Amino acid sequence: MKNFNFKSPTNTKEAVKLATGRATYLAGGMSLIPAMKLRLAAYSDLINIKKIKGLSGIKVSSKSLKIGATTTHAEVASSKEVGKSISSLAILADGIGDPQVRNRGTIGGSIANNDPAADYPSACLALNAIIHTSKRKIPADKFFKGIFETDLKKGELIEAVEFEVPEKSGYAKFPNPASRYAIVGVYVAKLKKGVRVAVTGVESCVFRCKKLEDALSSNFSSSSIDSVNISSKGFNVDIHASAEYRAHIIKVMAKKAVSSC
Repeated sequence: MKNFNFKSPTNTKEAVKLATGRATYLAGGMSLIPAMKLRLAAYSDLINIKKIKGLSGIKVSSKSLKIGATTTHAEVASSKEVGKSISSLAILADGIGDPQVRNRGTIGGSIANNDPAADYPSACLALNAIIHTSKRKIPADKFFKGIFETDLKKGELIEAVEFEVPEKSGYAKFPNPASRYAIVGVYVAKLKKGVRVAVTGVESCVFRCKKLEDALSSNFSSSSIDSVNISSKGFNVDIHASAEYRAHIIKVMAKKAVSSC
């Protein structure tokens, strides 16, 4: 790991001002620190945002659930508010990594990193989330751009993620047994304006599956998924699963997600 300066701003404005040159934000550090230790990334300054008031916490209304960027996975998983309004989101958070990761990793850090196999991006897409930053509000459909790439600009800081409260929702994943990252993860949500289905772990970036959305819009039941044909073209291939296997598992996980609603 190369040398860096460690800075601890007291508010968001100060943090944004510090984010110049080769600086980056640090919250839980569950992805950032390993990347730096392996010299896959190097920064001149780490800006610690973990102690900034207002960046953590959970707020619930009749229409939305708003979670502060530095709220940990463990806090989301154990929250009574999350469990009551969007129980599938609490289940998702409880299945991330191991206890150490869940107690350090944050929701803002997860979506900013946009790992192709991360869980939260699928929740953002399926639950029609709005990403609140220091500059603007970004719809989830426009936020995730590609592998480890988002719509965030240099120095832009995620402050909160606001999810639409669904009528029904469910998440199921086939995890890597070691890392608990999703080999395939499917998040299904029935919203007032229609059904949204997001898939993670399968391509270079999380994506919505229109074929599953159309099938579930006509009949929101696991049986409606049987007739859907999922093409494996462009899907990830690695030692854990072939593209064809991932295509098969998408349907299996989708049926489990619907059944859990």
